[in-house]
Amino acid sequence: MMTDPIADMLTRIRNAVRIERPVVEMPTSKVRRGIARALKEEGFIWDFDELDTVPVKTLRLQLKYGPNGERLIHRIDRVSKPGCRVYRGYKELKPILSGLGIQILSTPRGIVSDRKARSNKMGGEVLALVV
Repeated sequence: MMTDPIADMLTRIRNAVRIERPVVEMPTSKVRRGIARALKEEGFIWDFDELDTVPVKTLRLQLKYGPNGERLIHRIDRVSKPGCRVYRGYKELKPILSGLGIQILSTPRGIVSDRKARSNKMGGEVLALVV
């Protein structure tokens, strides 16, 4: 049994980026789809698909690299852990590396990036930090 599926997703992405794989696959869930949507909207991945496989559906992320093969995701970390949750209001959300990085938040309106959360004036649980 997996105790932290979000950390598992982030670790799979981190490992795939380190060995420069174009695609990474994992079991799907609503939270993982939301994180993938936030990464796509912010330009860290090309696209994501949901494949009908047995026994569970699979989420496939197409990772994005620069024109010379450089990594766009340098660091991807879990902020709020099952043992220690981290919550932020929209006034506490500051730009990461002058806007080069993002924080992914779980808000009452779904999973969004910190830019979208600040513009919609909503806070929530900080799931991940992507630089």
